[in-house]
Amino acid sequence: MRAAVLPADAAFRAAVADLWASGAVRSMAAFPQHGDVDCLRHCLAVAYLSWCCCRRLGLNARAAARGGLLHDLFLYDWHTWRPGPGERLHGFSHPAAALANARRVTDLTAVETDIILRHMWPLTRKRPDSPEGRVVTAVDKYVSLLETLGRPVPLRETAWLRRLLAVPGLRP
Repeated sequence: MRAAVLPADAAFRAAVADLWASGAVRSMAAFPQHGDVDCLRHCLAVAYLSWCCCRRLGLNARAAARGGLLHDLFLYDWHTWRPGPGERLHGFSHPAAALANARRVTDLTAVETDIILRHMWPLTRKRPDSPEGRVVTAVDKYVSLLETLGRPVPLRETAWLRRLLAVPGLRP
């Protein structure tokens, strides 16, 4: 697995600097996520793409970046984890575990809480209330698919990202 490295975007780095310094956040690198991508790299890709999309849409990019980085802070290998009696499967239960861990790392805004707790929609019944939550949810599905197919998202501005953000009808 390749090590996660923060994108060069200074504003993005500033938005997540305190989280990036957290041992709990950095420990996600120890857990595989999709294919050859660890949980930290996955969350970083979701955070950065969500940041880019929310900036383009005029939404709260900071909340999207922070919620995106913390959305899978469940801190276990979901490939080997088995639910105990009365526990739900990983797909249903990990948002609450990630939220509890995130609250130990930092104070969360309502939007960041919404992002973390509801990012598994439509598997879970509650869709995100915030537009930033809907962006992170969609980006998470996109990034997860690419990682599963062995095509991890590059963590820098590339031609494909510029094309994605230039979709007609999106306000600048």
